[in-house]
Amino acid sequence: MVIMRVLDRKLLRNLWMMKSQAFAIALVIACGVAMSVMSLSTLRSLQATRTTYYDRFRFADVFASFKRGPLSLQRRVKKIPGVARVEPRIVRNVNLIVPGLREPAVGRLISIPNHQQPRLNQLYLRRGRMPEPGRMEAVVGESFAKAHEFQPGATVEAILNGRLRTLKIVGIVLCPEYIVEMNGVDMLPDFKRFGVFWMPVAELEAAFDMDGACNDLSLTLLRGANETDVIRRLDNLLDDWGGIGSFGRNDQMSHRFISDEIDQLRAMGLVTPVIFMSVAAFLLNIVMTRVIDMQREQIASLKAFGYHNSEVAWHYLKFVALIVAVGVIVGTGFGIWMGHGLTTMYTQFFRFPIFQFEFDWLTTVLTTVLCALAAFFGTYGSLRSASRLPPAEAMRPKSPGEFRQSIIERLGLQRWLPQTWRMILRQIRRRPWKTAFSTLGIAIAVSVVVLGSYASDALDFLVDFQFRQVQRQDLWVSLMEASPADAVHDLRHLPGVVRVEPFRALPVRIRFGPRSRRLSLMGLESDREIYRSLDQSGNEPQLAADGLVVSSKLADLLRVKVGDAVTVEVLEGKRSVIQANIVGTVDDLSGTNAFALRPFVNRIAQEGALVSGAWLSVDGRELDDLYVQLKATPHVVGVTANASAIESFHETVGETQLRMQGFVIGFAIVIAAGVVYNTARISLSERDRELATMRVLGFTKAEISVVLLGELGLLTLVAIPIGLVMGYGMAWLTSLSLQTDLFRIPLVIHPSTYGRATIVVLSASVISGCIVRRRLDQLDLFAVLKGQE
Repeated sequence: MVIMRVLDRKLLRNLWMMKSQAFAIALVIACGVAMSVMSLSTLRSLQATRTTYYDRFRFADVFASFKRGPLSLQRRVKKIPGVARVEPRIVRNVNLIVPGLREPAVGRLISIPNHQQPRLNQLYLRRGRMPEPGRMEAVVGESFAKAHEFQPGATVEAILNGRLRTLKIVGIVLCPEYIVEMNGVDMLPDFKRFGVFWMPVAELEAAFDMDGACNDLSLTLLRGANETDVIRRLDNLLDDWGGIGSFGRNDQMSHRFISDEIDQLRAMGLVTPVIFMSVAAFLLNIVMTRVIDMQREQIASLKAFGYHNSEVAWHYLKFVALIVAVGVIVGTGFGIWMGHGLTTMYTQFFRFPIFQFEFDWLTTVLTTVLCALAAFFGTYGSLRSASRLPPAEAMRPKSPGEFRQSIIERLGLQRWLPQTWRMILRQIRRRPWKTAFSTLGIAIAVSVVVLGSYASDALDFLVDFQFRQVQRQDLWVSLMEASPADAVHDLRHLPGVVRVEPFRALPVRIRFGPRSRRLSLMGLESDREIYRSLDQSGNEPQLAADGLVVSSKLADLLRVKVGDAVTVEVLEGKRSVIQANIVGTVDDLSGTNAFALRPFVNRIAQEGALVSGAWLSVDGRELDDLYVQLKATPHVVGVTANASAIESFHETVGETQLRMQGFVIGFAIVIAAGVVYNTARISLSERDRELATMRVLGFTKAEISVVLLGELGLLTLVAIPIGLVMGYGMAWLTSLSLQTDLFRIPLVIHPSTYGRATIVVLSASVISGCIVRRRLDQLDLFAVLKGQE
């Protein structure tokens, strides 16, 4: 025990002597641990909260919409094998006139049983009370209420079946079906312009002439039921009632949105720590190698006094373990703090009765094991050499390196270089592996800074591409149901309308072999200018008269290529089934899309020249008058302004990604400073005797500074372009890991990002050089030179 206490005191002295280097490495480890704890703990909190919420409030497994059917459908649906519960209801989208909002908002009215909770998709009453029948009362989703500062007692006007009615809000609720309140048309939630209202079924039956009828079903399934078979049987049953296709929970918009966020958290929590742990392992390797080289005589003395090889190895392994422990403790605390912040941010978008950050100990344990393994494998060679070093050999100074002429000298160019720079080149030539690893470490720092700024560049491109190049409309107008093309002429005569492009959105299921996808087939005009189906290069594939152009994501999911024939099942009207060829693909950035010419879409639906809505270019000076007209148009059930969509994007995805970007950039700066500073300090430790000798021989402080810091500067300049290329590769891997059905993050890096990464690493190099330069000025020549030869 006395022997171990002596070694422990030596360990603490060594750590104190190298406190700045050890702290820098611990910070790098802490960054990786913090990202892992934040991402994976938040992920587990989100998963657990969602699962509990779904179970307690009976979130449905299958959803089906149709035009109109009798309530007796409930009994027939319940007879389908695998169905546990069925909830019939009335669901209608209406225009809302909201005080203080100049553009029309969309309200989704959902019926609930009179005087009781629905059996499925039950409501959690946050404030107020449940509505009573006969009073035009409603409860509203919390997101919409919060966006407009509604409290129980507020009123909103809605156009119900062509009549303007006033709805009194008596309560604010949450529902598992609308954890994220989305209308299923827009890419992102827009809490100001879309809200969900629940009203007694008696009110909606009277308002929409639906007495004894329904147009929507929610189902739960028995454990082990075949969802695909249930959906097939349900669709067949609803054919006669104007069914537009049933779908499972995985295709429900709110559920998909949260699932995509969970996938991104998982990718971030698994990929990012690996990068930081790799850097930490590299730093520990070079530090431990230098420590053991400097302590050769101490190792020999320890072995001469009877210490076993295992005791020596364990002594240096504890040196590594303490650094790792500090990094894990600091990183865990910081990760918990970041996790609380991320959870608070999520509560603005995800509406749960209770959503709190729950620290996951398993994540910390696994991350600690990962750190320990990375540190062990990073220092294994150094520890092995320390334990096997014979005492007699260790008592001798390490053999000097083999000096050879550099390629500059062999080419006869040395006369053009000062003596100090020739010394720098010889040092690099003498230790190629150290040079390579130091360059790699600085390059990793550059690449992580590039990766940290990549998200901002990608989001800027995504907004510009999606909302200014593809969707160039000012307004997106959706009609209550597919209507004759004459409806477009009515829109053209509205105030301020400059151009109108109609579209037909036809619900279909596209099959290829055993794979299928449910989506809206977009029928476009041949002479379109407002909405364009562009790829990321700005090219627009030609739409054929009898074929489909699909997004690359949809082609990957179905595993189809150009020229393949797919089965198109129309999910409304006459529900025709046809074969269509894939005539092109488009590498777009959102959704799983399919495009065709509108006449072709009308033909496969076996309908006339129908349209589902139109994209409008308008004169901004008459926008207010146009909104007034659209609010009063009964068959218009949705108006989306492009400017509002951009605002919604920045308030949801943009804010989340930019906050995460701030964390990553901060951590990247820590890596850059840690790598550069450790490289500079180790170079000083390795060459202190050489530099002291040069001072004795008459070299000035400036000259020996050039010898030491010139090498660091040269390695930094070489590492920067390598790091920029590595950063591009990391961004590519990140873009692949963050791809979802809703969004694809483009691989776009602005030149300013490369410039920022260069400036950050150069600044870290300059600051580290200044710190080392101060130590060089304080170099004790006598203490350095009195070492044993």
